[in-house]
Amino acid sequence: MLPNDQALINEILREKKKNNTLILAHTYQSPEVLAVADLTGDSFALAKAAESLEAPRALLCGVRFMAETLKILSPEKEVVLSHPDAGCPMAEQINPKEVEAYRKAHPDHGICAYVNTTAELKALADVCVTSSSAVPIVRKLPYQDILFLPDKNLGSFVADAVPEKNIHLMNGYCPVHNEITAQDILSIKAAHPGAKVAIHPECPREAVALADMIGSTKDIISYVNTRDDDIILATERGVYDNLILEFPDRKLYQLCPQKMTCADMKKTNLQQVYDALTGKGGEVITLDESLRLRALGSIASMLRYGN
Repeated sequence: MLPNDQALINEILREKKKNNTLILAHTYQSPEVLAVADLTGDSFALAKAAESLEAPRALLCGVRFMAETLKILSPEKEVVLSHPDAGCPMAEQINPKEVEAYRKAHPDHGICAYVNTTAELKALADVCVTSSSAVPIVRKLPYQDILFLPDKNLGSFVADAVPEKNIHLMNGYCPVHNEITAQDILSIKAAHPGAKVAIHPECPREAVALADMIGSTKDIISYVNTRDDDIILATERGVYDNLILEFPDRKLYQLCPQKMTCADMKKTNLQQVYDALTGKGGEVITLDESLRLRALGSIASMLRYGN
């Protein structure tokens, strides 16, 4: 960490206390941004945890759909996205009109939306899921046919795990995780014999099939924390960047570091955090109340089926 970084961190800590602002940072953020956060973790876990905290203002260091989810759950809070241009291509790949047309053509099908979607898509879904809850929730749904959106890779993973359901997919994907190939996995396994592969199910099916562990960001971190094996991390490199600081003596290996870097997640740095805190940057998230309530319905269904 540079000396200037520490000075800026001190200013951020003072500002957030003065403004009574809660800082939430997704795990893919840089170690410096995570250092100033009050809460860190996966996107939905952050929004759910913040819901019970009384701070009137929340600064989300991540991407737009995460800030929207936070606003859906905490409408009374002023929610600020740290960088106004930090979006998620996967969340925005599916046009809501396509989903409306699908619903009209298939009124007896259920619609399941990965939480990594826009508020507009959540509002059209019957239920939301996270990567860790997708399989058990889809298994419980009362529908035989289910449209899973937007991620075709996570949807394929769910389809393989729940063969008794007919899972229908759209051509959405995470442009970072979707780049991983089976050959990428085979090459790094050859370079590090005996190392276990922990992979996110947003990766293509042929790559996932070669992994030793498949799970959400939180699950992958837990896997590292509870094992002594050498581990290859096949997910966005922010996980590795932070774990290697926590475990400097472990043999952890990042799969394809250049491929596995989310440019949108890296748009937020300490200066953007400071500017958003002081009103010089960031973007206040607003949602139409009717849209928010409809989106909240699919999240409420997720919580109900998840219990």
